[in-house]
Amino acid sequence: MPSFIRPTSLALPFVLTLTLSGCSAMRSYDDELKQTINLIGQGQVDQALTLHESNNTGGNFDLLYYLEKGELLRLKNQYKDSAAAWLLADQKVNEWENEAKIRAGAVLENVGAVMLNDKTRRYDGHDYEKVMLSTQLALDHLLSGDWNAARTEIKKTHEREAVIAEINAKDTEALEEESKEKGITTTFKDLNGYPVETLNSAEVTALKNGYQSAFSHYLAGFVYEALNEPGLASPGYRQAIELQPNIKILEDGLATLETRPSLRRPTETDVLFVVESGTAPALSSVTIPVPVIVSNLGVIPISFPVLHSDPTHILQPSSIGIDGKDNLPLAAVTSLDAMSKRALRDDMPGIIVRGIVRAAAKTMSQKALMDQGGGAAIAGIALNVANVITESADERTWRTLPATISIGRATLPSGKHDIVIGNSKQSVDVQGSHAIVVTRLFGNQVYWSQPAYGPQMPVYAAPAVIEPANTASEAEQKAPAKAKKKKAKKLIQQAKR
Repeated sequence: MPSFIRPTSLALPFVLTLTLSGCSAMRSYDDELKQTINLIGQGQVDQALTLHESNNTGGNFDLLYYLEKGELLRLKNQYKDSAAAWLLADQKVNEWENEAKIRAGAVLENVGAVMLNDKTRRYDGHDYEKVMLSTQLALDHLLSGDWNAARTEIKKTHEREAVIAEINAKDTEALEEESKEKGITTTFKDLNGYPVETLNSAEVTALKNGYQSAFSHYLAGFVYEALNEPGLASPGYRQAIELQPNIKILEDGLATLETRPSLRRPTETDVLFVVESGTAPALSSVTIPVPVIVSNLGVIPISFPVLHSDPTHILQPSSIGIDGKDNLPLAAVTSLDAMSKRALRDDMPGIIVRGIVRAAAKTMSQKALMDQGGGAAIAGIALNVANVITESADERTWRTLPATISIGRATLPSGKHDIVIGNSKQSVDVQGSHAIVVTRLFGNQVYWSQPAYGPQMPVYAAPAVIEPANTASEAEQKAPAKAKKKKAKKLIQQAKR
């Protein structure tokens, strides 16, 4: 019997936990968001917002409430309201950061996660969601015309990535020690019936990690460049290339950084087109028997999360039309579909440990009651039914995030332009030295942003042409100037008369 199982102390705490946490343990987030996403895909964002509010009552809103609400408001072009919702979400992520920095690990961080399921844990967001929150906030500020506020969020993105990297390193070490102590060696590859290929594809394993995106870093480079900070823009473009090598637009961002300002005229605007397609994958629960030595049982059913990709994300456009002329190529630079799978792949060791501990605890709670006989045995039977009902993986994830982010970049005459994506056409007005246009493809709907005026940064003049040396004498060179001065003096005297 594993050392972490203490049958005499498990039955009562489990019953109490089941009673107190039943609602959150049974909530199906996937079912709720399916309805919301269907409404968005039909162009009914107001109805989606109403549904979202009805699914979240009581006033004590969690992180996901604000994440989803911010995206819904942005689809309505309510950028300031969207930013306000996301800033409240950001406060919750900050709370997680402050707590996570001082804890040693979170494999078994609360009783609910062990006794019922991971749904009872406070939702702190997946790592890629925390980073994308800062990126989406930056987009809100840019679309509102506040480039300095966007710069603040860009800076926060880099800082948040560093915090996540540090915490993940500590958690991995703590998890290894926990697994060794409890004799748990199971990996997701050992789960017979689990779709291992979803987490083990080349696209997923090629990612450096599950939270850094090329788009976030390219956007950082673009914002810094627009604010005339090329020294900070360069690392952003460089990091984007490292995360997604061999993509021309990313490479050009760095390669032409120094020459771009001199090539852009005062009447032109450097425009970044951002096209978000589809929705992030949904999580569902699959129950798999896992070999665990508990009393006389050899296997225990444990539920694990499985990601299901949004089938519409494959419809991402390869180009956009501008003013009826040649199409501007788009490059897919970030797949949140792949990032979410990489994040789950990295989270699976902790999920497995919690699942095994939870299953063992439930089994021993039931056995402790059955061994007492009488009424306790009846309670043991009821507990067995409750075990089956409450055994479910955590389905919570930021569903309204896009599956794929593509970008294109062009220098256009400042003013209005007709932009075409698929069968959808929109007139956008770009002004200033830099502008950003964000478009969201959601089912059959295309949601367009209307960019605010960009920063009025100076345009660098082209190098001056060096004229041939003037061989005239100094007196000859000064003669025209003296003549002009004499004429001006004469005109002033005439005016006084």
